[in-house]
Amino acid sequence: MPDRDRRRPSEAASTGPDREARYSVGEVARLAGVSVRALHHYDAIGLVRPAERSAGGYRSYGPLELERLHRVLAYRELGFELGAIGALLDEPSSDRMDHLRRQRALLDARLRRLEAMRSSLDKTLEAMQMGIRLDPEELFEVFGDHDPTEHAAEAAERWGDTDAYRQSRRRAERYDKDTWRKIRDEAEAIEARLADVHAAGLAPTAGEAMEAAEAHRRHISLWFYDCSPAMHAGLAELYESDPRFRAHYDDRAEGLAAFVAAAVRANAEAREGEG
Repeated sequence: MPDRDRRRPSEAASTGPDREARYSVGEVARLAGVSVRALHHYDAIGLVRPAERSAGGYRSYGPLELERLHRVLAYRELGFELGAIGALLDEPSSDRMDHLRRQRALLDARLRRLEAMRSSLDKTLEAMQMGIRLDPEELFEVFGDHDPTEHAAEAAERWGDTDAYRQSRRRAERYDKDTWRKIRDEAEAIEARLADVHAAGLAPTAGEAMEAAEAHRRHISLWFYDCSPAMHAGLAELYESDPRFRAHYDDRAEGLAAFVAAAVRANAEAREGEG
């Protein structure tokens, strides 16, 4: 039967003056991107029957059958079993618009799941690029809404060829979730200390401010890369010039970014010549 259906497409597709277009099973298979065998199976289970069958056994399909096949394939793509598809299509109260709306809603839900999966994969890839061996759930558990991988690609492009970047990556590869929690808590304590000194109205050159800036530098050196006072002063420029760094500090306290940058520079100047 499959060979016979393939051999005579012209006969099955012929039309008369009062006859709708007809397509052979082979033509439908090519149009729909399915196998002839699948169409035979759909016929056998009553899911998509041909419009006509000739005395010689040739199947032919019309516009209504093609439309039904389109709906079947759409539901299949959404993961429905054939039996469930048949039940949906044969609901007495359902019409074409019902099916289109249902398929659109299901497709939207599937796209949201796929987008979430892609985002999760991207975060994992970016974390691995930075040397962070945490999955997306662990990243959220440790860092919350702050995503440490947000600018991973930019960091790799700007500093990927530097010794500091490579050293930071090597160190990060050794850290587990508990270590990252410790790093996070230490960083938070140092930033809170800087904010307190700023709130007290002290100058960036005050001893307390410079001590907090030095704690910040030592934190970087301990956990990420050897950060000399001169390198730390270079970071201070980012805290003021890069809107993202500035917002990180100024969201905690207005003017804190400029204060931290000034304290870092003052500390670096006082320690000039140190490695």
